[in-house]
Amino acid sequence: MSFDELHNLYFDNDKNTAKQILYKDAYIAKAYKENNTVRKARGYYLTALLYYGSDMNKAIQYLDSVIKYSTGRNDRSFPVAAYCEKADFLKRQFKFEEAMINYKLAEKIALQTNINYYYVVRDFIAGTKSEDLGEYNEALNIYKECFRFYRTKNYRSKKYAKNYQYIIFGIANCYKSLKNIDSTTYYNKLGLQETKMTNNMTLHYYFVLNEGANQILRKNYKAALDSIYKAFPKINEYKYTGSSLSSYFYLGKAYEGLGQNENAVKNYLKVDSVYSKTKDITKEFMDGYPYLISYYKSIGDKENQLKYISKYMAIDSVLQKKYRNLNTFLRNEYDIPRLMSEKENLIESLKEDKAKSFWGNGILFLGIITVSAFGFYQFQHKKKYRYRFEKIIQETADKDFQEKENDNLKNSKTVAIKTDDIGINEELIEQILKKLNSFEKEKGFLKPNITIQSLSIVFETNTKYLSKIVNSYRNKSFVQYINDLRIDHALENLKKDSKLRKYTIQALALEFGFNSAESFSSAFYKKSGIKPAYFIKQMEESLKVK
Repeated sequence: MSFDELHNLYFDNDKNTAKQILYKDAYIAKAYKENNTVRKARGYYLTALLYYGSDMNKAIQYLDSVIKYSTGRNDRSFPVAAYCEKADFLKRQFKFEEAMINYKLAEKIALQTNINYYYVVRDFIAGTKSEDLGEYNEALNIYKECFRFYRTKNYRSKKYAKNYQYIIFGIANCYKSLKNIDSTTYYNKLGLQETKMTNNMTLHYYFVLNEGANQILRKNYKAALDSIYKAFPKINEYKYTGSSLSSYFYLGKAYEGLGQNENAVKNYLKVDSVYSKTKDITKEFMDGYPYLISYYKSIGDKENQLKYISKYMAIDSVLQKKYRNLNTFLRNEYDIPRLMSEKENLIESLKEDKAKSFWGNGILFLGIITVSAFGFYQFQHKKKYRYRFEKIIQETADKDFQEKENDNLKNSKTVAIKTDDIGINEELIEQILKKLNSFEKEKGFLKPNITIQSLSIVFETNTKYLSKIVNSYRNKSFVQYINDLRIDHALENLKKDSKLRKYTIQALALEFGFNSAESFSSAFYKKSGIKPAYFIKQMEESLKVK
């Protein structure tokens, strides 16, 4: 086979590693047999690709072989591509100085062998300076140099369009970071125009999101929300964690600006939920933590206040390798000595609270030890949980049918129960039942802090009548009625939405109208007989099996 045939077969079998190894080995053997140095380099590049997702050090090792065999051969792609990809791996290891050295070597060679690739490398350098090092002015100068180059080309052609549009986005992003609002809007609009002209809708919605973030700087919070909500469903389809994190963060900032504290908290908790899963965050998205700390302090929630103080301070140890100016950032944004003092005071306060219940905790601890001895009981317990989980899945599978049946029952029961039984006339009962049906269909139960008093006001009736009707026609107390609606909604959505299953229990609680993880877990268990964490785990495992 020719080199090109082997090359094509390698990529045609991108999901069959065994065959890829066969073809790349044949490619390298042929290169050695013919003593073709450039082909040796390309063969080692095929080998490096096999380790991109599993072992970056191994990938770097083979990229070094690519560089060794292609240096001085005037190839249009190598060793420039190998230097750039090696630099990308070094960035992921927070070795920014080494990464920049490799970019500079790539830049020097590309200037002599491939001018188009030279500007691609310049784009990589600008991205590193902007996104990783916070050197926005330097990055902006490089982006503008690239912008001028692409403007001399057919920048809407397939060859140049995508690179040109990424340069525009880089410029807009730098201006946003420098808080140059008008210039950000100008380049966002240019990017929207160009992506629409070339049908690059992937990048199009990133410009929409970026302008939403820019509107927050303008204090146009409603316009910001409009842009973010337009962009979020689209960029979420690309399954890039950073886009979800940034969308939740900017939603939090917009709601914070509007003074909608609960919505701001809800979205900042989602940022934390994404970070907890991925352990990947940049300093731009850290503003939510001081807000959460202040919020929980204002409502006297010491546990959560301490939790987010600890998380916020832990960022220093995790990210200081990545951001040379992180310590300055943290001190400027939130006074660290004061934060440490506040943390120590909270710990002492919580210790005092725990000391008061020492004996109770001791008895509980002994109870746990006793229960843990019953292995057979545990086995039966797990078996029971699994049965309950399967029962829930079966019930939700028949949900459409059940909802129709429930609607019929709700409507027919008006006749079945005599008005004398509850002392309310039939016309008023029908009015309130209609309002309850609308309340259920419109998901009004997802609003937090619903009470029988607040709903009575909305229904234009009194608490006594509403309580009696809920008891008689829904067969449960008002609190149980609201909680059961929320948990039914949670079960249905957790089953369908994989993104929701990645949330923390606290974030899920807020999503479904509860004020705390504890109240959500308690209601979930009361309704389903299992804990939400167990349900989510079983859902993920059952989908893996499929």
